[in-house]
Amino acid sequence: MSKFNPGFDISWETGPLGFNYGEGVFGPEVEERRLDDIRKSLRDPNADGPDIVYAIAMDVGKEVHKEILAEKMLLFGVMTYAKGRLGDELIRSQGHIHKISSHSNWAPAEIYEVWEGEAIIYMQETAKDNPGKCYAVYAKAGDVVIVPPNWAHATISANPNVALTFGAWCDREYGFEYEEVRAHKGLAWYPLLDGDDIKWEHNEHYEDTGLIKKEPSDYSYLGLQKGVPVYEQFAKNLDLFQFVSKPHLKKDEWENFIP
Repeated sequence: MSKFNPGFDISWETGPLGFNYGEGVFGPEVEERRLDDIRKSLRDPNADGPDIVYAIAMDVGKEVHKEILAEKMLLFGVMTYAKGRLGDELIRSQGHIHKISSHSNWAPAEIYEVWEGEAIIYMQETAKDNPGKCYAVYAKAGDVVIVPPNWAHATISANPNVALTFGAWCDREYGFEYEEVRAHKGLAWYPLLDGDDIKWEHNEHYEDTGLIKKEPSDYSYLGLQKGVPVYEQFAKNLDLFQFVSKPHLKKDEWENFIP
């Protein structure tokens, strides 16, 4: 397992996929997402791949924070992906947009933190015919990537030989909109494997607005500390990630956002 310490006592397994909660840590029964569950969002809906594509546990953390997280409408989710590929594609989540939350009237932001493996957080401004700016943000263990409100996005395992595990700050009233993405047969760019290299193929159901490939931005202007686990940052400042469930607090920062 990676030496990365997420800031609370949790461990992850890859055979079978799942999580173990340590002393003083709460968490739900792990859910599994199977290949048949996500076929509609794949470039090739008939692709072969691992039967269980990823495992997910939404709402984990330290017992001492349980009530505080509920009050702030925040939750911390964790996911681990299987090794391998989905046909010619890298293993990834389904492309989606976050539903508008009733308590904020905003689609929430989301904060990803890679724990083990290599990730690409892919995101585009909309799931309309013109997707706007499209980004592929390459991240390794310890890196943090923020997805702003209303953007369509997916999390991709960049290395088929290593299981990807990551955590994410989410709105407690989380929900996903798939309709527009599925109507376009996925997101605007497909991550394909060409030998050992990643090749991006444009999805012809969108206008081609280009793809920006980059490393994560410096989010210090949002109060984040680079190199410090995001759960640990929350424990030290319980209001730090309130903008995830109340995105209006950073309304100006979402304008012309660069992930």
